[in-house]
Amino acid sequence: MKFVIVLACLLAVAFANEEADVLKSDSEVNVLDFNYAYELSNHIRAVQAGALKEHDNWVVSGEYEYVAPNGKTVKVVYTADETGYHPKVVEA
Repeated sequence: MKFVIVLACLLAVAFANEEADVLKSDSEVNVLDFNYAYELSNHIRAVQAGALKEHDNWVVSGEYEYVAPNGKTVKVVYTADETGYHPKVVEA
């Protein structure tokens, strides 16, 4: 469930700018794991991978980055598991 929430958030950011072109879009979804990556012309980029561990526990890791209104690139690297969402924000 957590990976669905993270995926939805990332897609909301990506589609918020309707003028962006998709430069790259890859995905593979299997029963026990998934991964995807996309890059848009407005400098939004995301990569995520996850695997099902023990019953219904997903372990997900990924990162996304974008250019903030102040012109700086913001990158978020995260993991999500049974203990929650663990982001680390890096602003360049």
